[in-house]
Amino acid sequence: MVESNEFIREVDEEYRRDRIAQIWNRYQTLIVGLAVLVIAAVGGWRYWQHLERTRAEAAAVRYQNALRLDQDGKDEEAAQVLRSLSTDPAGGYRLLARFRLAAEAGQQNADEGATAFDALAADGTVPAVLQDLARLRAAMLRMDSDTAAAQSGLERIATPTNAWRHTAREMLGLAALKKGDYDGAGRWFDQIAADRDAPQALRSRLEIYTALVAAGPVQATQ
Repeated sequence: MVESNEFIREVDEEYRRDRIAQIWNRYQTLIVGLAVLVIAAVGGWRYWQHLERTRAEAAAVRYQNALRLDQDGKDEEAAQVLRSLSTDPAGGYRLLARFRLAAEAGQQNADEGATAFDALAADGTVPAVLQDLARLRAAMLRMDSDTAAAQSGLERIATPTNAWRHTAREMLGLAALKKGDYDGAGRWFDQIAADRDAPQALRSRLEIYTALVAAGPVQATQ
């Protein structure tokens, strides 16, 4: 019985070897071609990763150089580096450069800075959370010159799940206070108070804001 089982196993193994040989003879060109394609794909992927890492490292060095130039008071040189980075293939530093350029423009001219942030907010390649940050920055720059547009932008951000809602609500509340709209200010400040994720520093400021709302308009005395 043992010899019979051994014989059957040897026959089975011989049959499998014959089938493998037949498959190889029939499909060897295809098999070799697929193997070459896999090796080439893996090699290409690794090379692409190397290029991306090299580009990112080079962009990081250029960005840090721009910051140093800015700290040294060489504003125009820093701006030139940032402008070149704003079109760089390294996406992360391209965005950093664009935000930095918009902020620098806003320091010189609020309208130009707001327009630069508008472009970032409208760019579909920019992640949604950064688009909203750009809207926030644009609204902050417009608060004194175009209050209605600023408030419209802030209201779009002041939704319950938005990452920048705390700052947007605070600014909307302060804008309402400035106009003497104490009811409107109170509504925005109430939203901050009800938000469990509101930062502690904001909650500390909120005590002052709510006191101002409760006090109401200051009555002129004779």
